This record gives sequence, C-alpha cells and structure tokens, in this order.
Amino acid sequence: MRERTFHPPMARLLWPDLSLSRQAVLILAGSWLVALAAQIEIPLQPVPITGQTFGVLLVGVLLGRKQGAASLLAYLAHGAMGLPVFAGGAGGIARLWGPTGGYLWGFVVAAFAVGWLSERGWDRRFLTAALAMLVGNVVIYALGVGWLTRFVGWETALKVGVWPFLVGDALKIAMAALALPWGWRLIGSREARV
Repeated sequence: MRERTFHPPMARLLWPDLSLSRQAVLILAGSWLVALAAQIEIPLQPVPITGQTFGVLLVGVLLGRKQGAASLLAYLAHGAMGLPVFAGGAGGIARLWGPTGGYLWGFVVAAFAVGWLSERGWDRRFLTAALAMLVGNVVIYALGVGWLTRFVGWETALKVGVWPFLVGDALKIAMAALALPWGWRLIGSREARV
C-alpha cells in the first residue's frame, strides 16, 4: 500500500508557527475573505451569482481541510448572528434554513474537501488544482440544489441553482487553478533565498 504524503497548505508554509491565536487569526481572515467575496454579486432569484464560491475554494486550499472548514463555520456563525456577511449584505439565521441554506452549508464541506486535496498536493499544478476546485464546486452544487429542491422542485432547482452559474464557476476555477501553481513557485523561490 502506498503511503500518502502530507503537503502543508500554503498558509502553514508562510506562517509556520501556528499557535492557537495564529490559527484563530487565519480562521477569521478566511471567514472575512468569504464575506467580502459574497458582496460581489449579480442579483438573481432565488440564488444570486456571487464571488463566494471563489472565496470558499481559495480558503480551503490556502488553509487546508481543518482550518478551511473552521473558517466557513465561523462565516456561517457570523451570518447567523446577523452580521451582513451573506450575499447582498444579508445576515440572520433564517438564511441558513432558507432556499440558499444548502449552498451555505455546502461551503463548509467544500472547503474541507478542497483543503484535503490540497494537503495531498493537488494545488501544485494547474490540472489537479482545477480538478480540486471542480470537486469543491460539485459539493456546493449537490448540497445546494438538494436543499433548494425542498422549496422549488428538481427542475426549477437546476434551472435557477445550477445552469446560470456554470460559466462563472468555470472562470473562477480557471483563475484559481492558474494562480495557485504560480503562488507555489513564488513560495519556492522565497524559500530558496532564505
């Protein structure tokens, strides 16, 4: 049986001494990054097009599975407390149980999945980085659409919860998949100079 190699996420290489307080800073920073990305919005109903998925996948890759998922749990907690972190500056616990709630909960699972793949080196090359991001998007779609069907049925859920997002998500995946290997090259050259 082949032994799996752990590849530390980018954040751990840039900030190696991860005390509890530093972990908290990274988790909160990841949460705020997603909150900021959520404000980039094209308002569609019932599911708007936002920069959230890009932020979610990036947080998962940069922080790894545990801290990435923790960042998204913190994001959901901020929103549940009423902070305006969700798309369109919305907040409140009702969002977690409304039509888009499955997407929001899917963010946690997607960040974990993408973080897990990045810890296996998938974020080092364009093709595997793109595949990792695709896995994360599939998780978000599966949980989001599965939940949305409770409100609008399968056919409408696909029509309003998947099809309008495919092109934008493909562009976000391409941007992240291009940027990640470049970031790793920068880190590698930085480590070589130390």
